[in-house]
Amino acid sequence: MILDVQGIEMSYGALKVLHGIDLVVEKSETFAIIGPNGAGKTTLFKVLTGEAMPTAGTIRHNGQDITKLPAHQRARRGFGRTFQVARVFNELDLRTNVVISIESRLRYSGGNPGPWWRWKPSRDVQAEADEILDRFGFPRRRWNDEAGYLSHGDRKRLEFCVALATKPEVLMLDEPTAGMSPSDRKEMTHLLARLKAETGITILMTEHDMDIIFELADRLMVLNFGEVIAMGAPGAVRDNPTVRKVYLGQDHQHA
Repeated sequence: MILDVQGIEMSYGALKVLHGIDLVVEKSETFAIIGPNGAGKTTLFKVLTGEAMPTAGTIRHNGQDITKLPAHQRARRGFGRTFQVARVFNELDLRTNVVISIESRLRYSGGNPGPWWRWKPSRDVQAEADEILDRFGFPRRRWNDEAGYLSHGDRKRLEFCVALATKPEVLMLDEPTAGMSPSDRKEMTHLLARLKAETGITILMTEHDMDIIFELADRLMVLNFGEVIAMGAPGAVRDNPTVRKVYLGQDHQHA
């Protein structure tokens, strides 16, 4: 297993948000966390990514306890992250956004991004950035455009490029299609499926679009009021009477 999460609890003052969450994520698995608004998905995601420290419980990555590690140290251990609202350097061009991520990875992993005083990236770094941008469908003519002028969907795609440039072992996706048009959601789903097929990367995600969940997830967990009410393969979870009642709706049809 790549992630072993046991007994996670989280409280904000007297308010207990997570109640003893257990989950295991296997290497190369796509694991989804779903649930109605207020279920605790965002809080759990913050705990798993190191943005928040749990009140109780343990998180192990490849057998090592990372429960108290902050987000930046988890990133150095191989955690990549995207957000509901894409976080990129809007004032910089697309290529520079990716180059910064590559150079950061190389510096912290003992690689050689080139002298700190260089005014442009090395050929190897630039070639890697170009390959990533090309993989995610950005035409070369746009690589020098400022990221701030991108559409919402393209900004999310660029954020994926930045995250993947760190070569993460675990990719954490918080609502990867949030706010996207139907066509952008479809394209993002295809990109994620292709990424998984090509790299075997482990993906942990939250997502509201159930069509995307059932297409991408190997397993999923359903939260309700901070408690796990179901976990397993998408088909089994979809047919769970409790899940259908509290989240999917009684009249949810089989895909």
